Amino acid sequence: MLYAKVLRSKYPSAKIVKINLEEAEKVAGVKAIITSKDIPNNEFGVIVPDQQVLAKERTYYIGDGIAVVAAESWEAAQKAIEKIYVEYEEISGIFDPIEARESSPIHPEKNNNEVIHHKLRKGDIEEGFKNSDVVIEREYQTQFVEHSYLEPEVVIAVPYENNTMVTIYGSIQNPFACRNAVASVLKVGLNQVRIIQNHIGGSFGGKDEIISSMACRAAVLALKTNRPVKLKNSREESIIESYKRHPYRMKYKVGATKDGKLMAMEIEAIADSGAYACQTPFVTWRSVVQATGPYEVPNVKTDTYGFYTNNVYTGAMRGYGSPQVIFAQESLMDELAEILGMSPIELRLKNIFHNNSVTASGQVLDNHYVSLEEVIEKAVKEINFLEKYKEYSKPQKGDKRRGIGMAISYRGCSLGAEAVDAAGIVLNIQKDGTVVLYSGLAENGQGLKTVFSQIVAEELGIDINRINFMVVDTLISPDSGSTVASRSTLVGGNACSEAAKNLKKRLSDFLIRKYNLPYSEMKFKNDKVYSPNNEEFKSFQKVVLEAVNDGVPLYSYGWYKSPEITWDEETGQGKPYFTYVYGCQIAEVEVDINTGEIKVLRMVAAHDVGRAINPATVLGQIYGGVVMGIGYGIMEEVITEDGYIESTNFDEYLIPTSKDMPEIIPIIVENPDPNGPYGAKSVGEPTLELGAAAIANAVAQATGKRIRSLPLNLEKVLIGHSLKKGRKKK
Repeated sequence: MLYAKVLRSKYPSAKIVKINLEEAEKVAGVKAIITSKDIPNNEFGVIVPDQQVLAKERTYYIGDGIAVVAAESWEAAQKAIEKIYVEYEEISGIFDPIEARESSPIHPEKNNNEVIHHKLRKGDIEEGFKNSDVVIEREYQTQFVEHSYLEPEVVIAVPYENNTMVTIYGSIQNPFACRNAVASVLKVGLNQVRIIQNHIGGSFGGKDEIISSMACRAAVLALKTNRPVKLKNSREESIIESYKRHPYRMKYKVGATKDGKLMAMEIEAIADSGAYACQTPFVTWRSVVQATGPYEVPNVKTDTYGFYTNNVYTGAMRGYGSPQVIFAQESLMDELAEILGMSPIELRLKNIFHNNSVTASGQVLDNHYVSLEEVIEKAVKEINFLEKYKEYSKPQKGDKRRGIGMAISYRGCSLGAEAVDAAGIVLNIQKDGTVVLYSGLAENGQGLKTVFSQIVAEELGIDINRINFMVVDTLISPDSGSTVASRSTLVGGNACSEAAKNLKKRLSDFLIRKYNLPYSEMKFKNDKVYSPNNEEFKSFQKVVLEAVNDGVPLYSYGWYKSPEITWDEETGQGKPYFTYVYGCQIAEVEVDINTGEIKVLRMVAAHDVGRAINPATVLGQIYGGVVMGIGYGIMEEVITEDGYIESTNFDEYLIPTSKDMPEIIPIIVENPDPNGPYGAKSVGEPTLELGAAAIANAVAQATGKRIRSLPLNLEKVLIGHSLKKGRKKK
């Protein structure tokens, strides 16, 4: 095994004049050093292939890799890294997406810095404002956020193992995306690259492009040295190089009648894409679909943009383009309610979606139960919102003031119009009655392994302990795209159900044929097989063994493709998702007006999940999502200055700890969806997207001051803006 270390750029924006490896190559134990010259195809990307494996002629952000050393030990690799000489010519960078809009392109081969522009048009926006009694305009802003998984990224590349050119093991969220990147970079067929996922404790969207980049570097080194190569990031390396959640700048203009009916909404949202396109085209697409929130608005004009800058690049993170616009739209609703002299809940109930409502994209919500009113009512009742809102609206004395705020959302399930939305699994029953399950979607700590095994066990009528869920192996598992968009239970769960039903029918047909039974099918439950009138026939294990001895194939392939969707890029009209989930979170806070400290006392989170296949995992998602929402709302921020990252470890980048945990009251709402397995839909991302907005509304009530940028830190509460620490460049 060799150990690899990466030399990263000294400047966020610079020309690489010269790289000298001579002194580094003399370090004892060094076996290979690679630069961009050693990479067969140096650029990759899931959507736009513009990300450098290693910087070639110039650097675009501070995390760009320049060279990678493979050595007999970490120490030797680190020593060699320090002896690599790089001559730079620093180039003035662009670090503001607004400035980037009008600036010369940072990527010389492009015409401008625009990564993407999504549009949505509905009705007549001018007529809508003309017919409004009240029109308000507000601007909101969100920050860079780190994924903060506890285990930093790591991969091991093994050359020429099991008849492939290279096998990659690692903490890989999306094995097939990683395989595609490595094969593309090496310029070899997909069948020459094998990705085997190791167990992951958490990813939250973060172990995708960063892992692909590391896998490509390790693969090139492994092939060059003909030895396994391990490449891992320290926490500091991870924060400097990995992509973040997009910061947004948002302008909202809303018009309403004096009795609170929304008439028009105009939105411009600008995302900082950083150095590369990464997932910006898709992240901003979800934003354009959901920017007006779960409200019926007859006239809408929405534009979302992504622009290249020389900041750290941005990509997928739990929520994927919705937490930003929800913070804005839900703050806006409270501000509008105050101007209209209405309560926040009254304004929302006047405008929320119901069955057969028409969304901003013109989609009629007629194929599932629209449960917004239900989740609001349950959350409001649980935390006694109405009485507390009334109480906290009265003048408060003392330093500590209380407030209560709410936020609601609708969220499109699965990929929608982003890409082909299909997934598969392979089941193989062994002759002793145990089952091997190969999934194309990956367990990333979200509980997929449990849910998939549970669905298969339920269909086959066997104990879940008979099932062995295999880690994703791209040479065996069916390519199911990426494990993202809270799509696993909905899409993969349907594939599990189909594969198990196929096997059950095959076993049932075998028994009926062999024993001349007068039935059309048999029942499977409690590890046994029964006749339709519930007479016990044989154990599942005996039936399997007889089938094997009779030559019955006991493997099955389950595949599910989601229902058709439509989308018009020019108008933003269509049916972008085939179903939606609905949620409501309410935060109760206490704010010390002398220190600016915000204490979240209590949060209630009501989420319609369709059907809770495993209530314990659903609760886990709610608890985790609420805490991440608190972090997003009041403390988390990757601080950058001219492209340099200032907060490179958890001593400076603050995330919630157990002491920040409020009382969390989860409410699982079930309205089975006709397209979900047993009616199940999504829960992972919706639980994260509401917390910051609810807290912001609660803080506004407690303090009487509206803060329109995240996070709501001490300085913003006290003086209205963050203080600069004035650090030096690193």
